[in-house]
Amino acid sequence: MIKKGFSHIGIFFLYVLSLLPLSVLHFFARLLYYPLYYVVGYRKKVVRENLEKSFPTKDSKEIIRIEKTFYKYFVDLVFEIIKMSTISKKELLKRVKFKNLVQIEAYFSKGESVLACTGHYGNWELCMLALGASLSAPEYVIYKPLSNQIFENWFLRIRTRFGNIFIAMRQTLRMVISTKNSPTMFCFASDQTPTREEAQYTLNFLNQPTAVLLGLEKIALQTNRPVFFFDVISLKRGYYEIDCLPLCLDPKATEGHEITDLLFKFLEKRITVSPPFWLWSHRRWKLNK
Repeated sequence: MIKKGFSHIGIFFLYVLSLLPLSVLHFFARLLYYPLYYVVGYRKKVVRENLEKSFPTKDSKEIIRIEKTFYKYFVDLVFEIIKMSTISKKELLKRVKFKNLVQIEAYFSKGESVLACTGHYGNWELCMLALGASLSAPEYVIYKPLSNQIFENWFLRIRTRFGNIFIAMRQTLRMVISTKNSPTMFCFASDQTPTREEAQYTLNFLNQPTAVLLGLEKIALQTNRPVFFFDVISLKRGYYEIDCLPLCLDPKATEGHEITDLLFKFLEKRITVSPPFWLWSHRRWKLNK
């Protein structure tokens, strides 16, 4: 009961905070960066280890520079997600722009569905929110629910404000089948760490053997729906551009694991070009230990 009370108080505080302009929230984020990085050192060991193993040719000065930029962005990301609670559709679409979305809309106009994938790069939450406000067909986002039910319900309300529909990972195939007669987009964040039971395939990603999920590829092969990759670019603080890149337009013509390999090549290219904006604090390679 006490835990529930604190959860509700926390949610109320976050809602009030979200009423502030994003410029003010970014100011708070920069203030938070210093104690988070220099005092608390939130997951600093994880971030440092991930960066060193991913970029073995970079010297320590470059690794630390990327690390500090990541933490500055990480606190920006937290406050931008808080802002999602009350951001207007107009401001959202001013901050998140899409390139080549017409390719996807062309499938919808023919009554066909598509699959999409991205990684935990840039503000993926804000981008998914904007995508729901931009598409003519329903967008189903595959995700892992939070363990705290109160925060899960609150976060789900935020994520679905502009038409998105969030589907728990284990319900994906059932929902694909139930919506097969109407145009849809199912979107996967495919760089999540699988459980040991789910780890059926390993590839090389950022210079490390990496166990990956195969859900996107399985759905693509079963439905032969074209697959697009959302390439997220951080233009400046609080502004993003997403390029909709064709990853595989004819899945059934592919070889085994070709779609999954392509996905991680696309994501690795983006991370290599601009490293600080990926979620380095995630224990992505914990299965390697």
